[in-house]
Amino acid sequence: MARRQDRRRTDEFGTDQYGTDAYGTAPYAPAPHAAPAIELRGVRRTYGRGEATVHALRGIDLALAHGSFTAVMGPSGSGKSTFLQCAAGLDRPDSGQVRLGGEDITALNENRLTELRRSRIGFVFQSFNLLPSLTVEQNVMLPQRLAGERQDRGRARELLSRVGLGEHGRRRPGQLSGGQQQRVAIARALITRPDVVFADEPTGALDTRTAHEVLALLRQAVDSLGATVVMVTHDPVAASFADRVLFLAGGAIVDDLPHPSPQTVADRMVALTARPVGAAA
Repeated sequence: MARRQDRRRTDEFGTDQYGTDAYGTAPYAPAPHAAPAIELRGVRRTYGRGEATVHALRGIDLALAHGSFTAVMGPSGSGKSTFLQCAAGLDRPDSGQVRLGGEDITALNENRLTELRRSRIGFVFQSFNLLPSLTVEQNVMLPQRLAGERQDRGRARELLSRVGLGEHGRRRPGQLSGGQQQRVAIARALITRPDVVFADEPTGALDTRTAHEVLALLRQAVDSLGATVVMVTHDPVAASFADRVLFLAGGAIVDDLPHPSPQTVADRMVALTARPVGAAA
């Protein structure tokens, strides 16, 4: 009797509809978590003094669950960049708390905060930020190297395969297209199994088709790998890949849109840009 072929549907990461990979296992299935992936309570950040004071964040209260995809949007000067920097531990708020997996990171000293960013937070930037002297595989393993952890070549190769670059590990970033380099950046952001991946305008330097492919990979990282993604973007189409969109204006969250579509996001942005803005990012 002929063996029945396996007709499982698989996504970009090689994971099927049952949550298993090509080997029949689900090594990336998220475990249950008591605390949110990232939580901000009363977070405020100001710049300057006296009449020149800019209130970039005005008491942000927010909790994002593990395995969620959140887009953050707002008019120019709304506080998006400051929000990302404070949430990711790149900047300290003047008051309030930022908790990563239940741990108050605002109470950490600089050395501990640096260690935490390397091991528990992933970053995807518009400019890719790959080191040209390293191979693709070495770039993916760089966060492990910086964190003083064992460099897991097997996991790096698996992640590269999942983002469609399994045969490119020995190449240099300069030999890849912009979209391929951003795929490498996504694999690098996932290598340490971080609590949260922060993406700052990840498709800003890409053409429409390539941007769609990169956003689909971020979506699949959430759905198949249990990743938590927080993405700052100005693009309504990019935001529509998220589970919800948070809108900032004047340093405060002024709207929250679940199940976004490009049109509903664009409509909210039009309404927001008509408001006077008193904060700068």
